[in-house]
Amino acid sequence: MSLGPAGASLNPEHTENFEDMEKQFAVKAVQHMTTYWAILEKMRGSRLRLTKMDDEIYEHFKKEFPAFDPKETIDEDKMKSKEGKERWRNFMMTYEKTVEDYNFGTMLRSNPKFEYGEKETIFAMRMQFYAIEIMRNREGLNDWVYEQAHPNEDNSKA
Repeated sequence: MSLGPAGASLNPEHTENFEDMEKQFAVKAVQHMTTYWAILEKMRGSRLRLTKMDDEIYEHFKKEFPAFDPKETIDEDKMKSKEGKERWRNFMMTYEKTVEDYNFGTMLRSNPKFEYGEKETIFAMRMQFYAIEIMRNREGLNDWVYEQAHPNEDNSKA
């Protein structure tokens, strides 16, 4: 389903059923979430690259959000406050032409210690997901998912 060319204004009188669009969005977001989890079960996050630009995204994120602690639960209210939205918007726009679907909505675990769940998952933009998950992966905070999926393996070598 297409809403027209990028940047075109959306006229609700001439669009398809928004309920169908919301369902399609939800399906895509859940597919992204389950695919990412399946990858973490098959490969340590610390060995995973999410994009061709992981290094740049990681350094940029650390520079723009120096107080962000990837071990802690994300403060969704702070992230979605007026100031938070502005900071994230400026960060994300850097990737407008280089990261596909940079502003597409997706699901993000609020804390790396937990699986996706109703209370542990927040709605975020794709670049927020990339920035936060790249940092979590670099710091080994998602390796437990692999270790949990492979309990009989010598996890010191994997």
